[in-house]
Amino acid sequence: MVGLPFTRPVLLAAALPAVMLIHVRDAAAFAPSERSHRPRSHQHHQLATTVRQSPATSLFLSSSDIQAKLKAQMAKLQERDRTSKDISPDGLDVVYEDEHIAVLNKPSGVLTVPGKEDNPSLNKAAFDRFGCESGRMDKMVVHRLGMDTSGLVIFARTNAALRGMNTLFRTRKITRKYEALVCGHVSKDTGAIDLPLMRDYESPPYMRVSTDEHQRALIGLDPDEVGKKMLESPKDSLTEYEREDLDGKDVTRLGLTSVSGRTHQLNVHCAAVGHPIVGDEVYGYGGEAAANGGLEASALPEDSASPDLQKDIADAVAGKPMCVHAKSISFEHPISGDKLSFECAAPF
Repeated sequence: MVGLPFTRPVLLAAALPAVMLIHVRDAAAFAPSERSHRPRSHQHHQLATTVRQSPATSLFLSSSDIQAKLKAQMAKLQERDRTSKDISPDGLDVVYEDEHIAVLNKPSGVLTVPGKEDNPSLNKAAFDRFGCESGRMDKMVVHRLGMDTSGLVIFARTNAALRGMNTLFRTRKITRKYEALVCGHVSKDTGAIDLPLMRDYESPPYMRVSTDEHQRALIGLDPDEVGKKMLESPKDSLTEYEREDLDGKDVTRLGLTSVSGRTHQLNVHCAAVGHPIVGDEVYGYGGEAAANGGLEASALPEDSASPDLQKDIADAVAGKPMCVHAKSISFEHPISGDKLSFECAAPF
């Protein structure tokens, strides 16, 4: 059985001279309200071990190569978006509704928003069922879940609610908890993963753990050619977790809280500590994104899920939905200020 040592920080030493500190910590060691007011050095535990970061493929990148990779991958993603399941307005799983907002339970395999090609989406079904003050369905959207992720999604029905919900998300005054099955045996009851994320120029448009070397590889690239997002600074990214159950010897059921809410954060963080989400065809075993969240296998904890185990699990769940679910969401109503909290069980 493999376990996940989330109780110690990890010092990520670059192959080049610069050193970057990343952390894997007990959840009780921090609170979001305190993190922003304490000096960074006071947030770390004292023990540290050294691991190697994945070397950049080349320190001299071609903008044309990045563009070509991005174009090819975007074509694949657009093709996949066309497979979004159609959902009728009457078929919506409505968790809560009032004149200002609606909270829905999105099934896996359905896009949150339709995209450029007007694919079937939860947004369209919500607009057809509830309508909205502006008469524009895009003005209902305040956040999204990935097509493969099931769970709770909020839609705004009035302009005031849209502004209020956007403010709540921007100021991180919304608490979202996820449930996931991950490969391998996570031994600690609680913990956190604190790894900065960046766009992956080797596998655009996906994300990866940011390292000094990979950041230096971007120097000199033209944002007009590769896009501004590709050249954004690393994003601090924090995921808290608690073990909910050991679902047999090969997988663990985790409760996950994306404190920072970055793109694909849960997927990358789980992969980067050797416990990818079960059924993750992008960041999991043999996926299209960088393996191990962009880190070398030698940089993973000793007790991470072995490649053989990850492959066996990937083979067993091939063609089935990814096992990650937006289980609960808590926030103050954007108009009344009432405290609201909703929860729905995972389908796996």
